[in-house]
Amino acid sequence: MNQLVANAPVVYHLRPLSAGAHLLEVTCRIERPSPDGQLLSLPAWIPGSYLVRDYARHIVQFQAESGGEPVAAHKLDKHTWRAAPVPGELLVRMRVYAADPSVRGAWLDHQQGFVNGVCVFLRVHGQEQAPSVVHIDPPEFPSATAPDAGTGPPWRLSTGLQRLTGGQGDFGAFRAASYDELIDHPILMGPNATVEFLAAGVPHALVLAGLPNPDRERLQADLTRLCTWHIDFFGRPAPMSRYVFLARVSSDGYGGLEHRASSVLACRRDDLPQAGVMVNEAGYRRFLGLVSHEYFHAWHVKRIRPAEFVDADLGTEVYTRQLWIFEGITSYYDDLALRRSGLITVEQYLEMLGKSLTQLYRTAGRRHQTLEEASFDTWIKFYRPDENSPNATISYYLKGALVALALDLELRSRTAGTCSLDAVMRTLWQEYGADDSPGLPEGQFERLASGLSGLDLAPFFRQALRTTIDPPLGILLAQFGVRLHMRGAESDTDAGGTRGRREERPRPWLGLKAQLADGRVRISHVAADGPAQQAGLAAGDEIVAIGGRRVTPENWENSVDRLIAGNEVACHVFRDQRLLQLVCTPVPAPRDTCYLTLDPEADADTLARRNAWLGMP
Repeated sequence: MNQLVANAPVVYHLRPLSAGAHLLEVTCRIERPSPDGQLLSLPAWIPGSYLVRDYARHIVQFQAESGGEPVAAHKLDKHTWRAAPVPGELLVRMRVYAADPSVRGAWLDHQQGFVNGVCVFLRVHGQEQAPSVVHIDPPEFPSATAPDAGTGPPWRLSTGLQRLTGGQGDFGAFRAASYDELIDHPILMGPNATVEFLAAGVPHALVLAGLPNPDRERLQADLTRLCTWHIDFFGRPAPMSRYVFLARVSSDGYGGLEHRASSVLACRRDDLPQAGVMVNEAGYRRFLGLVSHEYFHAWHVKRIRPAEFVDADLGTEVYTRQLWIFEGITSYYDDLALRRSGLITVEQYLEMLGKSLTQLYRTAGRRHQTLEEASFDTWIKFYRPDENSPNATISYYLKGALVALALDLELRSRTAGTCSLDAVMRTLWQEYGADDSPGLPEGQFERLASGLSGLDLAPFFRQALRTTIDPPLGILLAQFGVRLHMRGAESDTDAGGTRGRREERPRPWLGLKAQLADGRVRISHVAADGPAQQAGLAAGDEIVAIGGRRVTPENWENSVDRLIAGNEVACHVFRDQRLLQLVCTPVPAPRDTCYLTLDPEADADTLARRNAWLGMP
């Protein structure tokens, strides 16, 4: 047996126990436990997702033993135990409920298993810097199959952990140099499809759970181009020797979580190119944008980090005002990388940018929460949205990306192209990308951008970060030959829905969002100071009639289109099982829909600035 396997001071064993009960069995063997009694704990949150999730709540059984005899283990708080002193090895055995379908938890059923280390691997206090070995067993239960399909395909295992035994895809033993490294390598197992490719000479793999027939040729070509662009953006060599994308494919899912040598993607099956299936190009662009976002994080978040997150306590909240830098700037470059690498056209990029601007302008919360406040309050607001969140908060992803755009254009314009956000990011990588970096201190990004450009950027950052004033993107984009237009939503049908010449009129607006499901129309959000709020309508109300006519999910849009702005209308709703009648006066839809076009009259200097920004020849 490999000596690293045999002699590791901490050894874990992970076994899929019961698919039907969603149970994993995990053991932790500690060769030399603390003579005062060994402290053990699970993290309360996972790096990259800033919400206390209390992973220990999923432990359904916790036992300790030594030499085959039980050892007392007392729970000290919600996620910490102390095992009694023992003369030899200490073995801790847990059963963990794994039914979290998100990219942040653990999951087990007959189709796949997925594990984040924070969910199952105990922290051995005092030995966090010691290497550990993880043995991972294949399931003993059969995998799910289609009716009459016989035995299901064999399960394979994918992870960024260093392999000690077996070949690619095999279950076996793996090594981590420290506890932080151990919990930074998620594990995906199941009958998965794998797409392999090289980017700047580095082996990469896209592992797809839930998509047996990927279009390998297209995925290889596009991901090679995209990942190579990212590596070249920061500069070769890449900071990883191998990288794996772990994609959990479902009928409806979206999200991701970054790690140092891997990332987890949740994506829709219809968004991915499949052999013999027509591609949903808009959905595929969304998938590529997700890949781009998480891959950029391999540099910016996993290596360039806020100083507050270096050696962060995973048992409690860790506050920073810098998340807009790390998530916002990443959100700016994710789609821009698609454009610069040639995977989307300029027009497609401007369409995506217009949608982001529309989302910003439709969020009333941008008038109440600054970008730094949004970063600081992520622990209590961003990951815990409610029906009033759009009225009270702003996303540091969304506004952060648009502030990054404004900063990039400001730098390029005011320095005649000699400085840009690209230059700031590369300098940031050179100065703060090392493994032993103390992290980026608060305020240093602003000082770095000002120093590199030679500009006084204090007024820009004060307005963008510490006030609720929108960034002046219309003015800035015009300097790059891009026109910003605003309009209200319009209806293209007349009252009768005829197919002749259609009379356009402003669409009536109620100031609410409706959830159409289960044969019902329920209000999910009421806009601040809009007609619905003024009428007393509230989130959670079920709308059953408007203007004396019954509404259903099928006729909801048409029912709203038939209303006339300025004319009162009776709305009948159920609230707490009681029927209420409220009078609402719709108004013309606000001019909050943004779209961007290329300026056909742009001069040569403007075109040169635009081409340099968008990576055009």
